[in-house]
Amino acid sequence: MTKSLALAGALAAGLMAATALTSVAEAQTLTLGVRAGPESIDPHWSTLGSHAEALRHIFDTLVGVDENLQLEPALATSWTPVDDTTWEFKIREGVKFHDGTELTAHDVKFSIERIPVVTGPMSMTIYTKRVAEAIVVDDYTLHVKTNGPAPTLPNDFIRLFVVQDDIGMEPRNEEFNSGEAAIGTGPYRLVSWEPKGDLVMERFEDYWGEAPQWETVVRKEIPNDPARVAALKSGQVDMINYVPATDYAAMQRDSSLETFIGDSVYILDIYFSFADELPIKVRVDGQEIDENPFQDARVREAFDLAINRDALVRVVLEGLGKPANQLMPPHFFGGSMDLPERVYDLERAKALLAEAGYPDGFEIPFQCTNNRLPGDAAVCEALGQMWARAGLTVRAEALNGTVFFPAVSRKEYSMWMSGWGTLTGEASYTYGSLVHTNDPEVGLGAFNRADYSNPELDALIQEAAAELDDDRRAELFEQVTEISMNERILIPTVQLQTVWAAKADMLDFTPRIDQETLAYKITPKP
Repeated sequence: MTKSLALAGALAAGLMAATALTSVAEAQTLTLGVRAGPESIDPHWSTLGSHAEALRHIFDTLVGVDENLQLEPALATSWTPVDDTTWEFKIREGVKFHDGTELTAHDVKFSIERIPVVTGPMSMTIYTKRVAEAIVVDDYTLHVKTNGPAPTLPNDFIRLFVVQDDIGMEPRNEEFNSGEAAIGTGPYRLVSWEPKGDLVMERFEDYWGEAPQWETVVRKEIPNDPARVAALKSGQVDMINYVPATDYAAMQRDSSLETFIGDSVYILDIYFSFADELPIKVRVDGQEIDENPFQDARVREAFDLAINRDALVRVVLEGLGKPANQLMPPHFFGGSMDLPERVYDLERAKALLAEAGYPDGFEIPFQCTNNRLPGDAAVCEALGQMWARAGLTVRAEALNGTVFFPAVSRKEYSMWMSGWGTLTGEASYTYGSLVHTNDPEVGLGAFNRADYSNPELDALIQEAAAELDDDRRAELFEQVTEISMNERILIPTVQLQTVWAAKADMLDFTPRIDQETLAYKITPKP
């Protein structure tokens, strides 16, 4: 080899090494542009998916799930039914909190008991509704007594975030948001958080699981879709979630960007108030009426038949979705493969309204979220236009989630649309929350804001939720699904698909059906 070739080779090798070092250095920080962040740093404060997604970095759950919502070990290495009303959870040994103290079953017991005490905007008791008592057997064994057979308890515990029992029941948002109480066992520790701004975290070097690639993670909350896209294109962020449908095609043609698409667990559902007196009364010929039209199944069916789901997917979502005929993907446990696809029949819708006594329709406001989920506001507006063709006057109003969700909780709306995701992958989570009568004593119906109540359907839901035989439980929940959908207690419209975008050739990322963007699941491309 000549000296010049040797020198060239050495220079090339040095350049490659320098490039590799630069890449490693650059890979130490991952900056994400996300549509929504946490509501606080208290993991028990809210059930919203964006809240859980952010705080999974700091706190671990007792049971984990993969990208398809299949259960996997997390802080619990195993879970076994001891008898009909007792589950045994084995706690992972050697797990450390961010302050160096070791996780024990006492922390898990405390976390279970703390959830009902926290008074957030959307109660987390949906995940502990079956718990009667938590008993510490030893430092690494916890027995959970349930208020009857609870075959899906491990599914509920995928949202059981574990905090230290040392913090006591008193700490609230101030202590968590300042970092004082924000001590988890997750892959990252809190550095700082600005509400509606940046969440900054640093890698926890004593994390029990696989060490994340990124030393620092910055999650920038950028709710405005064009602003989030612009932040990616300008290099302010490395990756964004919820790429709007209007930008998806252009991004696919942009060689400087890479897109990732996946099915979502979220379905946009229409809710009707079944109350005898509507919070906002219907107007017929400009005059308020006392009757509630939504108590008439013909009216609900008319609203359903006037929805052109294919157009919603093709035009409004620009192909990034699927028509929905039930409240969760049909292949989930308890979903029905026998329900027909929903049809669009405008003439039949008009006929049903006339049969119900509203030949000229009526007027009603229709609230929804704005930019909580992809296309939510656009679908909301499109639905109003579709219903107008049936003679209905529906005033669509897209609101920020900080306004919308508290108002829904206070039952201030007569008809509204919201996205719901079956985050446990099985039907009891959804139908037990949305369809069952709101009954705190049995722990069901926590998100039934519509005042719907059907004792026979309640009994079927409770029977299904307590059935230990998987095949029989699936059969019972299929019945619940079919009754609920045929009665049109809620009306599903579209199942969303989710698009992420990143700088080209920078990141490896697998889309999750729960739409979560988890920094510790993202790796630099080799």
